[in-house]
Amino acid sequence: MRIRLAVLAALALWGVTGCGDDAAAPAAGESGVTGGVTVFAAASLTESFTQIGKDFEAANPGAKVTFNFAGSSQLATQINEGAPADVFAAASPSTMKTVTDASNGDGTPVTFVKNQLVIAVPKGNPDGVTGLADLTKPGVKVALCAEQVPCGAAARKALDTAGVTLTPVTLEQDVKAALSKVKLGEVDAALVYRTDAKASTSDVDGVEFPESAGAVNDYPMVVLKDAPHKAAARAFVTYVQSDRGVAVLTAAGFQAPQ
Repeated sequence: MRIRLAVLAALALWGVTGCGDDAAAPAAGESGVTGGVTVFAAASLTESFTQIGKDFEAANPGAKVTFNFAGSSQLATQINEGAPADVFAAASPSTMKTVTDASNGDGTPVTFVKNQLVIAVPKGNPDGVTGLADLTKPGVKVALCAEQVPCGAAARKALDTAGVTLTPVTLEQDVKAALSKVKLGEVDAALVYRTDAKASTSDVDGVEFPESAGAVNDYPMVVLKDAPHKAAARAFVTYVQSDRGVAVLTAAGFQAPQ
């Protein structure tokens, strides 16, 4: 049982491959799924999807899951340029729309979770950050996601709602990169998803702020039109929405869709 995290360098050569074919799949596990399924998923899903992938493989001994985790906009570009993938799980509807507008989705995307921002600060919150206004204090260095990335778009909406103007010292291409700046001590704070802060509680604290309630991101997921392994892809999407999949996601801090 293995989950292989696809490497972006390999993607430059479109080297992501499945682990077999669904075409002639005898009954295996709970749903009779065998073969490979390649999932392109937002970086904020790394921990929860890794666990769900292991659980999916355990339920279907003939199946193998390959993940490529990165910024949603980067993944959408790769899909639209022909990268072989079976499932796309994005961190915003607008990013998903770039894939479906290019006719690369198979069916209507389903919203499977929501996510909300917090302010990630070093453990113990040494600067006493309690809200967005504190990020503008002299000497406070802040990391944000770039605005074309879902976490960056949500951050911009929250900052505008709060009437807060700040100049980040860095703009990152995915939420994990923004969070890493706090972990490494390169910045004093970053706007990240609640789930990412929760996954790193040994290194950071997550400071809740009221404006995040107006910048909640829906996470849509879809089987891709040219999926090499559609049967396994559909089974994986179904599994993510099952009670077991939802339990993993909510334990990670995601919110169930309304």
